[in-house]
Amino acid sequence: MMPMLDWRWPLQQPLFFPVIAMLLLGWLMVSSASIGVAQLHTGNPAYYSIRHGIYVLLSLMVFMAFTQIPMALWQRFDRLLLGLGFLVLILVLVPGIGHEVNGSRRWLNFGLFNVQASEIAKLTAVFFLAGYLVRRQHQVRQSWKGFLLPFLFLGLMVFLLLAEPDFGAVVVLMGASLVMMFLGGVKAGQFFLASFGALLAGFFAIQAENYRVERLLAFRDPWAPEHVFSSGYQLTQSLIAFGRGDWFGVGLGASVQKLFYLPEAHTDFVFAIWAEEMGLLGALLALALLVFVVAKIAQVSWRAQRVGQLYGAYVAIGIASLLTLQIVINLGVNVGLLPTKGLTLPFYSYGGSSLLICSAMMAIVMRIHYEAQSLAVKEQTNE
Repeated sequence: MMPMLDWRWPLQQPLFFPVIAMLLLGWLMVSSASIGVAQLHTGNPAYYSIRHGIYVLLSLMVFMAFTQIPMALWQRFDRLLLGLGFLVLILVLVPGIGHEVNGSRRWLNFGLFNVQASEIAKLTAVFFLAGYLVRRQHQVRQSWKGFLLPFLFLGLMVFLLLAEPDFGAVVVLMGASLVMMFLGGVKAGQFFLASFGALLAGFFAIQAENYRVERLLAFRDPWAPEHVFSSGYQLTQSLIAFGRGDWFGVGLGASVQKLFYLPEAHTDFVFAIWAEEMGLLGALLALALLVFVVAKIAQVSWRAQRVGQLYGAYVAIGIASLLTLQIVINLGVNVGLLPTKGLTLPFYSYGGSSLLICSAMMAIVMRIHYEAQSLAVKEQTNE
């Protein structure tokens, strides 16, 4: 096991300052977007800004702590971590423990704060699947049993997520799992069969709930009279926000849409408010940070694979997939390219669970980079 690292080493990593920039930019976004709703619900316009600032500080603490955890420790306990993921998904369904908001029971109630169970479960699934791909590499690539076995566990996790319900988390989890399996070397036929099965299951999941069908219909024409003030309302208000932003925006803090026109302005639709206030250029800047970070994570995965650290490589690409899918879905919903779905934008949306987990994931990726870099230097020295 590697010794404790000097606390200054993360500052030398290429991901450190972009992550800090996103945390601070997200704080600014939430502070501006939440003024109206905070004043209405608490009487303090800075209420959500203060809470999010506390989450940012806690995230930095989590970030520094997780950089000290060797990847070998995650790998050793990956099956126990999967059990933790199942535990939180079960507990969230228990009355009195699970906290219900807008008809969904997705949060564990700890009194002073709530924790979103799916955020923990998705990361534990990545740890487990990465370990499985390393342990059963031959079976995964050569047999149907090795390919299908992890999907039994993931299928049970999907069932628990749909019971909340949290369809968005299901899409992100299954998408990331398929990417990891594909890069783990499964046969093309198996991969496409699994992808088709996931799409078919998604279709039936949409058909099973009327509100999902209504969102899909509203997505096709949100301006229709039967949708514009019901299932298509959030989308139309989001599009208005983007339209008002133009090139340079209406100015920080000057959004009109956040004043109770656009619901969930500081969570699911914080990017729309940012685009309204800072325009296309501000939106592209925020997006560029996200793209840069995801690209760097993919690069870390590639480097880890080159030096033979397959577990770290699979974990890194799993984290990159989780973030990419959540970013694409959130932004797709904001700009009307995807049906409305309640998924936060990593680092930018209000929410302690998402922020803490995202920070933990970045620390894990930086640890993977450090260990891969150390191994590469050691190999060069031996040569």
